[in-house]
Amino acid sequence: MNQRFVPKEPDYERSPYTGMTRKHWKDAAKYLLDGVFCHIRDISSPVLVPRYEKEVTYPNEASPEWKKKAEMFEGLARSFFLAAPLLAEDPEVTAGGLPLREYYKKQALEACTPGAENYVLGYEELCRLEGEREPLNLYQQTVETCALVICLWACRAVIWDDYEESERQVILDFIGGYADKATVPHNWRMFNMLSLAFLWMNGQDIDEDMMRHHAAAILNYYSGDGWYRDGNSFDYYSVWAFQLYAPLWCVWYGYEKEPCLAAEFEEHSNRLMDNYPVMFDEKGWVNMWGRSGLYRNAVTSAFTGNYFLKNHRANPGLARRISSGALLQFLGRDDILWERVPVLGFYRPFLPMIQSYSCAESPLWMGKAFLCLLLPEEHPFWRAKEENGLWTAMKPGETKETVLAGPGLHFSNHKDNGTTELRTGKVIRAVSDEGGMCCYGKLAYSSKYPWEAFTGAGCESQMYLIAEKGGEILCRPNALLWSAEKDGALYRRCLFDYECGKELHWMHAIDLADLSVPEGIIRADRIRLKPCRGGVRITLGSYGFPDMGNVQIRELARGNARAVVLKGKDSQGREKQMAMTAYGMWEKLCLTYSRETNADAERSMIISASCSRKKLYGYEPFVLVSQVITRESFEDFTEEELFPVEAIKYTDPQNCGGYGPVRLELRDGRKVTIDYGKTEGNLQI
Repeated sequence: MNQRFVPKEPDYERSPYTGMTRKHWKDAAKYLLDGVFCHIRDISSPVLVPRYEKEVTYPNEASPEWKKKAEMFEGLARSFFLAAPLLAEDPEVTAGGLPLREYYKKQALEACTPGAENYVLGYEELCRLEGEREPLNLYQQTVETCALVICLWACRAVIWDDYEESERQVILDFIGGYADKATVPHNWRMFNMLSLAFLWMNGQDIDEDMMRHHAAAILNYYSGDGWYRDGNSFDYYSVWAFQLYAPLWCVWYGYEKEPCLAAEFEEHSNRLMDNYPVMFDEKGWVNMWGRSGLYRNAVTSAFTGNYFLKNHRANPGLARRISSGALLQFLGRDDILWERVPVLGFYRPFLPMIQSYSCAESPLWMGKAFLCLLLPEEHPFWRAKEENGLWTAMKPGETKETVLAGPGLHFSNHKDNGTTELRTGKVIRAVSDEGGMCCYGKLAYSSKYPWEAFTGAGCESQMYLIAEKGGEILCRPNALLWSAEKDGALYRRCLFDYECGKELHWMHAIDLADLSVPEGIIRADRIRLKPCRGGVRITLGSYGFPDMGNVQIRELARGNARAVVLKGKDSQGREKQMAMTAYGMWEKLCLTYSRETNADAERSMIISASCSRKKLYGYEPFVLVSQVITRESFEDFTEEELFPVEAIKYTDPQNCGGYGPVRLELRDGRKVTIDYGKTEGNLQI
């Protein structure tokens, strides 16, 4: 069995929350490298690790031959993220018994040298193999070339400066072959920008207009609050691409050559530091959200990026506490490794979250988090005492809420259970894209309950589903539009089977309105069904709950409200508790049991509420009120916590909520007016 990483002689004076210091980070990097290098025979062997999955990830039977070269390059460049900071400090460091200096010096040169055994192919050669493609010829090597230049820069005195001039030129020529060629027009532009900047730093002529074009385009993706739009979506690429590469670009090129552009990148990084810490929970844990989740704690590399800048405002004690907490979230588990290498998953192996652009070596992208080791021992990031930010000041029962309207992100930090819940908007996925809907389109994401994949059982975790014709047709929520936060309620709209060419009145929709309670979220959502003969069935699921056996199930009722409570442990033996309560038009609560749809455990359970509509046009109840709360202990929920809504007051005399505001009167004394009219005029994507 793989052994989890355990810090030796933790320092709880400087790091009262994690015990982690710079020494422990170096130990963790070595721990991962030893696992990788136990599979490398000698310094002539590429970084290729054992594979257990060969259908979704590349290379596979459908892959072109050059994909094998791309995998080899990923292994080299991404493992180099771990090795480069160690080499910069200790050129004699080894892993798996191999000298890392000799290994990476040899392999980096071979990767760039035509005819060498481990040559990964230049851009022009790939174009000749592939022929002209539409819209552009794009290759994984562009990504890894950028990783290579970062690592060559990080340990430049040890490896780069030790090459002969002719050898450096071979590498520069290879880099140049990708730097000024086609790239994906989103975060990939940063890969080209850093490759161009590396060439410029090393005396090569570059196309400065091309550089300026890429940088200006990147800035145009900026949405505010430190976040950049990545394609159609917002996700962690803002932090492990835009907010790491842009600061490096400023240092390498921008401050000297493009000071106006650099100033904008710097301000955007600092703006992120103002709000980014609230995205993590009380332990510094990362929320499973967005694509490429297998990069895990690489999300903390944005803190390091901020410290590369001339003017930075990250809080060092808080930045290190979060970075170390996120590191231990993953390396502190026994199931994070397979054959001593990070698995294709968030925790354990988890196929539903894997994308086709990944290979067995892709998880080593988490090595970006270790670039913090480039900050010297005396840097405030390492010397400051760990802080826990807002969590320290919060009182029992308090929830801190942060709304970022630009990227459409809402964070709820719950003091009582130490959890951070994320609610997103501005999401559109293809109706066939189950993985995309799970990564982006869930109604809420919890740092303690990673998202559940599609079960196919007619109800899904943190999603509404609408079934027509007795379940023959299933409508899925593939669009989530952002509206606004007003008086404590967040307004969004969920669209089902959305297509841009279809009029909105020919698709089902639900107006979403939700508000935080101390350990979760209350929903008061209004249905907007399209005309549909034969009626519909509506379901809503809770978070997925790990089923390790012996889960205690409790059912309760109060008036017309029903609740189901689950009590059990996760795969790591931690106490967990979750409750779902359904009010009003919900007809029943039930349990769904599933296998291999949960990132934490092989088996899982979902509580789901359901109701039906039979009439084509009928003025029946429209408002769906529910609650999901979670607890990280076996302390029973009180009746007030399980049934927090004392009364639901409607505008219409029929008490259906088909028009006008709805008022929730809560047992804690709050009276919240839900005005769905706030949604229509402010829908955003």
